[in-house]
Amino acid sequence: TNQNLMDSALLVLHDWSCAIALEEEELENERGVIREEWRTRGGAQQRLWDQLLPKMYPGSKYANRMPIGSIDVINNFKPEEIRAYYHKWYRPDLQGIIIVGDFDADAMEQKVVELFSAIPLDEERAERVYYPVPDNEEPIVALATDKEARGTQLLLFYKHDPIPDEMKNTQLGYITSYLLNAASSMMNLRFSEIIQKPDAPFTSAYAYDGDYFVAQTKDAWTVVASSAEDKIEQALAAMVRETERVKRHGFTAAEYEVARTNIIKSYEDAYNNRDKQRNSAYTQEYVRAFTDGEPFPGIDFEYQFIQAIAPNIPVEIINQTVAQLIGEQNIVIAVTGPEKEELTYPSEEALLGVLAATRAETIEPYAGEAIDEPLVADPPTPGKVVKKERDEAMDASVWTLENGMQVILKKTDFKDDQILMSATSSGGYSLFAQENPINSRLMGSLITLGGVGNFSSTDLPKVLAGKTASARPSVSLITQGFSGSSSIKDFETMLQLVYLYFTAPRKDQDAFQSFIQRMETQLKNQDAEPMVAFSDSVNYAIYGDNPLATRVKTEDLKRIDYDRAMEMYQELFNNPGSFIFTFAGNIEEEAVQPVIEQYLASLPGSADKKEFVKVPLDLREGNEKHLFARTMQNPKSSVFNVVCGNMERTQRNQLLMSMLDQILDIVYTEKVREEEGGTYGVGTGGSIARYPEGQTMLQIMFDTDPDTERMEHLNGIILNELKEVAANGPRESDFTKVKEYLNKSYDENLKENSYWLSILSTKYFYGEDNHSNYLETVNAITPQDIQAFTAKLLDQGNVKTVIMVPETGE
Repeated sequence: TNQNLMDSALLVLHDWSCAIALEEEELENERGVIREEWRTRGGAQQRLWDQLLPKMYPGSKYANRMPIGSIDVINNFKPEEIRAYYHKWYRPDLQGIIIVGDFDADAMEQKVVELFSAIPLDEERAERVYYPVPDNEEPIVALATDKEARGTQLLLFYKHDPIPDEMKNTQLGYITSYLLNAASSMMNLRFSEIIQKPDAPFTSAYAYDGDYFVAQTKDAWTVVASSAEDKIEQALAAMVRETERVKRHGFTAAEYEVARTNIIKSYEDAYNNRDKQRNSAYTQEYVRAFTDGEPFPGIDFEYQFIQAIAPNIPVEIINQTVAQLIGEQNIVIAVTGPEKEELTYPSEEALLGVLAATRAETIEPYAGEAIDEPLVADPPTPGKVVKKERDEAMDASVWTLENGMQVILKKTDFKDDQILMSATSSGGYSLFAQENPINSRLMGSLITLGGVGNFSSTDLPKVLAGKTASARPSVSLITQGFSGSSSIKDFETMLQLVYLYFTAPRKDQDAFQSFIQRMETQLKNQDAEPMVAFSDSVNYAIYGDNPLATRVKTEDLKRIDYDRAMEMYQELFNNPGSFIFTFAGNIEEEAVQPVIEQYLASLPGSADKKEFVKVPLDLREGNEKHLFARTMQNPKSSVFNVVCGNMERTQRNQLLMSMLDQILDIVYTEKVREEEGGTYGVGTGGSIARYPEGQTMLQIMFDTDPDTERMEHLNGIILNELKEVAANGPRESDFTKVKEYLNKSYDENLKENSYWLSILSTKYFYGEDNHSNYLETVNAITPQDIQAFTAKLLDQGNVKTVIMVPETGE
């Protein structure tokens, strides 16, 4: 730890705590930034919430506004009002200091006490009030619509008092938290089963117990669902029905066994990796302790406690707890959705009628069955590792299996109980993209709909209960492969999943029909969202009307052929020997070799690799500016600049692009956000593609004032600052910051399994070593190199600007 930096950080915290100058010029600049934050956040969801709050919180302060407050306040506050607010509420008795890292705790405590105890506390200070939420005997119904809403959502609340803060730190508080965690887990598995059925009443649904919407002084058992516009009443009925089913009949012992096993395993995983936690994880835990009264006894206690209580709490206790939460009063129903002339929403009376009628139904107990079948019923005869080599530079082992498959293993001690997996083979959906673009692009979503082996996608989580193992196939434009992770003891389960995805992919026509219905609902209203039109225009500016670059539309769904998509998947995965598997983590080679031989080496195959097809994905050439207007509920201008070109995809060029991206981020924050108060933030991103080879894009995007003159002024700054880098190079201070960050992040990455997984996968599949000379390459780069790189990119003459402004009606 750098002591000077730590001392500086403490001084910054001290000044934030009590000594911010709040100078008038800075306040005016920040007024613009907050205005743009409000504009950025003020989409359909924000407007829907603004409509709901007065209806959901009658007689409560929460009915008045969301945390960002009123834009009128932002526009009209006087500097003295902000200063008064700051001194009223930024004070020691409402503040906490959390410091996590490598330092002498006693010495740090002494510094904190010396520095912060001198801050005075006014004896006449204002009281911090926690505003209550009144109970309601009769159900509350709230409806909100917006012309730009992209879907219909229903919320069902059963309000109740929260656990008192003083109880949270007791064993009873911990037990209550466990009960509610288990209950929501079981409820959500039931919802998953319903969603997979054709003509399901909702497209998504989940339940939890926590804050009542935005209030921390009232909790609620909450059910959230999305539905088609014409199924609002059916969706609400299903939400109430499943809630009533749990209230009357509870959960089954089989369901509870799955939930309990998973909860215990999650604590076990955290315990096994307890010595390798990031500082940020501790920080977040302590913040919750300060703001919400959440206990933090440490994972040692929590793991031992959960092991002691979970096996001894019967399902009946959970059922009693949930039944008490789901009361006859304090019910709130909220519905949000798009505002359209042809769409009529159910009235308050109709929704209350659905609630009453469903609660009056005779509801049968849940009929789910326990699954007592192994993941792989007939394990294959093991194959062999036929060759072992060492990659000394990477400190990794390289195995060749008898089927031609290559396996790379990197043992680390960064996490005590984690193994990450990646696998890649050449081909991808480029093999089918031109003849069948929609099946190709959606193949990755379609192939896992049915589950795998003998298990549906809803049964698979039950089979995997208590195991920390995942594996999932994926298909990109030019590759196909797997990603996965596991604990040490569940490594075999991860490879069993891989084996089944190779040998026994599973089709499920019901799940496919449900997927199509969900997609139709999701896509139905996207044209009403201005940012969708903006995205379409950006894609056209870059790629034209290339079908591989346009978004999926509702009419495309009719062209999906599930059978053909599964055939395409099997063609891509029919030669396991062409795959390169990479593992990084706490791997003992002697322990994993028999597992690899059984589930990977046993697969038929050869080392022959497919070649991907060079599909047309060219960038449109030339400089171009496109401005268009859209009707908006919250007027703003959106600007997207993209500089396109072709650069050789070397490690050095990728680092130059990364440094340029970060330098521009610093410059735009200073010039456009802070000095101009013109935007909440400018997003920058640069890339040099592997395919199409060397295809290069630098993207710069921001939202701002709807005033066209103001927008053009700000975009002029954006483009001029880019040209300034091309002409004269970056400022030395910006360049130094970015180089220091790259050096620091490299040191941090060396201790991450994900870093080594990426490095080794890239080296052995693509033949690119992005590790060995990384620091030398970074530190050899000069400001002049960034200047030359930027100039070369700009000189290619492919700058596209897309601007969306609000329709004025003129």
